[in-house]
Amino acid sequence: MPALASALQRSSATVSYSVFRLEQTLRSARDSVLLSEDQRSFSKVPLVTLGFWVIKIAATTLGETGGDALSMTLKLGYAVSTVIFLAIFVVLVASEIRAKHFHPYLYWSVIVATTTAGTTLADFCDRSLHIGYLGGSLILLGLLLTSLAAWRIVVGHVSFSMISTPRVETFYWATIFTSNTLGTALGDWLADSAGFGYERGALVFAGGLLLLALLFFFTKASRTFLFWAAFILTRPLGATLGDMLTKPHDHGGLALDRFVASGALAAFLVICILVFPQRPGHHNHGH
Repeated sequence: MPALASALQRSSATVSYSVFRLEQTLRSARDSVLLSEDQRSFSKVPLVTLGFWVIKIAATTLGETGGDALSMTLKLGYAVSTVIFLAIFVVLVASEIRAKHFHPYLYWSVIVATTTAGTTLADFCDRSLHIGYLGGSLILLGLLLTSLAAWRIVVGHVSFSMISTPRVETFYWATIFTSNTLGTALGDWLADSAGFGYERGALVFAGGLLLLALLFFFTKASRTFLFWAAFILTRPLGATLGDMLTKPHDHGGLALDRFVASGALAAFLVICILVFPQRPGHHNHGH
């Protein structure tokens, strides 16, 4: 009997320990699932809607007029203006990465910073270094593809909607900065070197965006590819629109003051942020 009692006691202890370990395992699995769900539902970038693209075009147009206001109107030059705008960009993007949640005004401020810095940097490479618009565009395209490839290799995806960790944010903003700089060079190349002018250049890029919209609605083309293609094309569209507003009449522009145009665009940008719902992305990776 004592031996039987001892055996029963050992069996009971073993069962209790097994139950305890099972509970621990189930709790851990549940926590992992909840964490995964939180990660899928939490993003620090806005949902990509029509309002997103309206604001993006306004931001890129502001980047063109704002960048030119510093480098041309104030005559600081492309190099000095680039240093100033890059410093602003670094401060803003560091604040954005440190932030725990999506903040619309901070997010769009970083976007504007990438466009102003991209404007003067592209102008510096194309004009001061005499690389030319086409040469600068090809170099920047290579940098953009490198950024996307590195992002894909390191993270496993190039999602435009699920941006929730500092590492992914770093790739996201590096890609955006490169794409906006590329867009400036493309806009200048088409409007000036290719001889399309600002109005026809804007129409070409708007047509490209329309084609991407048709592919989005009527095909199963990769949403990730369509997003980044549209993101790139909105920049030269903004560049040509900005130049059309501020360039002299004999260059095909409306000759508006760059600071006045920038102020009006900034006000329009704020109104758009207020009017269009600003919700953080919560869907899974783009396919």
